[in-house]
Amino acid sequence: MSNLATKILDAPDIAGPIVKDGGEEKLLAISEMSDLFDVTLRTLRFYEEKGLLNPVRKGARRYYRPHDVSRMKVILQAKKIGLTLGEIRRVIAIVEGNLPRIEQLRQLRKICADQEGILREHQAQVDEQISEMQGVVASLDTLIDAGGDAA
Repeated sequence: MSNLATKILDAPDIAGPIVKDGGEEKLLAISEMSDLFDVTLRTLRFYEEKGLLNPVRKGARRYYRPHDVSRMKVILQAKKIGLTLGEIRRVIAIVEGNLPRIEQLRQLRKICADQEGILREHQAQVDEQISEMQGVVASLDTLIDAGGDAA
């Protein structure tokens, strides 16, 4: 396998590519889409309500195109790394936009780097809370070992 093929395979879902619709397409029923991504029907309806997915309607039924499948990959990875719905919309706009691919990747990298910074701040807060909790538990253990008389 060439280096280019390896790089394409290693691309994160958040970077797309979101396939363009056209020609003969395989449509997935909502249940098939749900099974494919291991999400609930409610989740798919939620993303539709929020404008992130746009299934084809045939009567009361929803059918998802390859474009929707590709978008769902982006949505789920973006959600997994903690992006908000607004940020997910921005990611989709970038990936589906007309910017040169290198500029798309730079903007996506900035979004992800900013999110990493937020996650590191949260991690530091959690580490501090764990340390504080360990002190509280140790103090409680001391009180318990003393038979509760140390108070």
